[in-house]
Amino acid sequence: MDKTKTAWVNQAWTMLALVVMIGVNLRPFITAPATLLPSIVADTGMGYAGISLLTLLPMALMGIGAFVAPAIQTVVGTRQGLLAALALLMAGSLLRFAAFDGDMMIMTAILCGAGVAFVQAVFPGIIKARFPASVPTVTGLYSAMIMGGGAVGARLMPVLANAGYSWRAALAWLAAPVFVALLAAFRILAPAKAPGLARPMTRLLLLRPRTWALIAAFGLVNSGYSSMVAWLAPYYQAQGWTGSQSSNLVAIMALCQAVSAFGLPFLARGACDRRPWLLFTAAVQLVGFLGLASFPAPYAWLWVALCGVGLGGSFALAMITALDHLPQPDQAGALAAAMQGGGFLIAALGPYAMAMLHGFSESFATGWVMHAILVAASALLYVRFDPSRYGEVMKPIEAHRPSPSATT
Repeated sequence: MDKTKTAWVNQAWTMLALVVMIGVNLRPFITAPATLLPSIVADTGMGYAGISLLTLLPMALMGIGAFVAPAIQTVVGTRQGLLAALALLMAGSLLRFAAFDGDMMIMTAILCGAGVAFVQAVFPGIIKARFPASVPTVTGLYSAMIMGGGAVGARLMPVLANAGYSWRAALAWLAAPVFVALLAAFRILAPAKAPGLARPMTRLLLLRPRTWALIAAFGLVNSGYSSMVAWLAPYYQAQGWTGSQSSNLVAIMALCQAVSAFGLPFLARGACDRRPWLLFTAAVQLVGFLGLASFPAPYAWLWVALCGVGLGGSFALAMITALDHLPQPDQAGALAAAMQGGGFLIAALGPYAMAMLHGFSESFATGWVMHAILVAASALLYVRFDPSRYGEVMKPIEAHRPSPSATT
């Protein structure tokens, strides 16, 4: 019995290590280019519209991939799908060494986004299956690693650039930690068949109004994240900040996201009702975005930190809220995937909308005001997520019980 318990504990720790290693690799490919934009623009000739595609296209693929991933998972299995997705992310990062024009940069963003799309679609279900008693804490850890990875990517690029690396070589170095995660996944994940009812489950979920409410709230908030990743550094560089100074702001945002993504779910772990915490994240984002628009220079770090706290906490809590809605891991995972799918399609429009507004007003400030309004709209949706009604709003899904199958 003791040996069995020891083996289970060891498996749990190795799985947690994999959560960390995979999570940290899901955002650097997006956050890193923003801190090197002057060099990228000078070498490739990309304009605002082209630069926005480096964030828009991966986000869109994350959205589309969340709907496509269950079908792929059914055919190839979770383990094989994850290994292929990580290989795709590694290839996209490595090919940035050969990105001599804007088209090649966009192609690498597509490759990276496609790989991350599959990982993000299947990982929440894996967490619920492997850690059923610790979903908030482990989901918070996973979310924190995603945001922390974004911080590392943003801060590492100026360091490598100052060390003499070209921007292409600096971006290509991001393939190294992906390779480590790929090796770890190969060793840790056991082969198993994926759920055979993934596609019909997704169709059932999309018939429920609650699924669309989760999608809308997730998308409206994360459009703010995608816009900050794309335009925060250029916003301050246009005001005379150096690349290193503006990259520090992106790193502060991502670091605050990481702390909040783990800390808020940990604080909320004993409460079934996530709404007070979700509303808190909306409130701090509202203050942060309005601060960026109105008083950008004197308190830049404060506005960025507030936005980071709100964005990181809302990402993790939204994931937990989706998983809370359904008791079965495969059902809950499918709902979280659907929320991410539609949500990232909405979020992908954030950078492009800000680029359009910049074209009209010649300032990013109007874009920050737009995101403040979108956060307020998401808060109205949060109010509807009453846990006492989860069984009622998802009743037809709960009645659909698939045959048991392993997630990994």
